[in-house]
Amino acid sequence: MKKRSVITATGIVAAAGAAAFAYGTLIERHRYTLRRFDVPVLAPEAEPLRVLHVSDLHLTPQQDRKVEWVASLAALDPDLVLLTGDNIAHPEAVSALAAALGPLLELPGAFVFGSNDYYGPVVKNPFTYFNPNREHKYGDELPTEELRGLLTGAGWADLNNATTVLTAGGRRVALAGVDDPHFDLDDYDLIAGPADEDADVTIGMTHSPEPRVLDQMAADGYQLLVAGHTHGGQVCVPGYGALVTNCGIDRRRVRGLHHYGGSWLHVSAGLGTSPYAPFRFACPPEASVLTLIPVS
Repeated sequence: MKKRSVITATGIVAAAGAAAFAYGTLIERHRYTLRRFDVPVLAPEAEPLRVLHVSDLHLTPQQDRKVEWVASLAALDPDLVLLTGDNIAHPEAVSALAAALGPLLELPGAFVFGSNDYYGPVVKNPFTYFNPNREHKYGDELPTEELRGLLTGAGWADLNNATTVLTAGGRRVALAGVDDPHFDLDDYDLIAGPADEDADVTIGMTHSPEPRVLDQMAADGYQLLVAGHTHGGQVCVPGYGALVTNCGIDRRRVRGLHHYGGSWLHVSAGLGTSPYAPFRFACPPEASVLTLIPVS
């Protein structure tokens, strides 16, 4: 009798695991979600400024559903678009990205790159993500300069270890960004210094929310910091949250809007996954509208 009970319990667990895997692979990773946050950073009496934050598309050819959903975000009429890297996962995916961003490229925008804007994904043992000291594996080179040309050709600011000031929604926005810290491409010395005090709002951008970068941006006075990379943990346990962050940020701030020193930090769970791990659980793909509002 006990043996039969063990077999039955094992079968139930296996069935539940198979059902969860099927859900995460076939349903949740396509359940694109728009999140909205109010961020109090503007001067009193200022009009709100709508910022669309898009990250981690990991596009491959023929991902039509994702392309159409991202393109539909233009209907939100954002004042500014921020793109925080890992845009493509295939050497022939730049045209898919152009289709996804097409209407958004007509708006003011800025971008930084992630590792998957330089190198394609590789097969990994998922348990290696629990080892923060693992060696990075480099896949095939991606058409980085074609990707950069698509974005800069539309007038978007390249903030890979750079700063700029642009006008969005009639406001002066000062931005600073670093190249991908996850692959040690960041060079904060190139952008170091106090944020522009004459700007209406100041924003720092990075692909991976590494504390060494965020600490410096917050110390320099950037009011809003935006990042991606974490996929929100990608696989989360209800009631517990993300198992890993894949970077130095703590699990509590693996996605969403949080205080970070004297700044606000928004980490996007992103819209894609590696093609070798096409699975999400309790962490649907997302883009976010950050409505900047006056400080109360």
